[in-house]
Amino acid sequence: MAIDDKTRTELEAAAFRRLVEHLRSRTDVQNIDLMNLAGFCRNCLSNWLKDAADAQGVPLSKDESREAIYGMPYETWKAKYQGTATPEQLEAMKKVHPNGH
Repeated sequence: MAIDDKTRTELEAAAFRRLVEHLRSRTDVQNIDLMNLAGFCRNCLSNWLKDAADAQGVPLSKDESREAIYGMPYETWKAKYQGTATPEQLEAMKKVHPNGH
């Protein structure tokens, strides 16, 4: 399928927005589970957003990029939704990411 660059970018942006909305609605899914299963988490997405902003010279702080992904300040999300990682989750994280995340 041949798509022009503008349309491709618009489609990618729409898919990204849908992914972010999906993750916002799935507060039951912990970041450590995302890392263990998919190799990325909400924080990764916020870091990638910040990297893209930096590359374009757009001022965006780490806190702002996290709020863009979480839909609220990161500390608020953590207090409301982040559980304590189980020993099994931590062990899986070591196997998937032996050098840390």
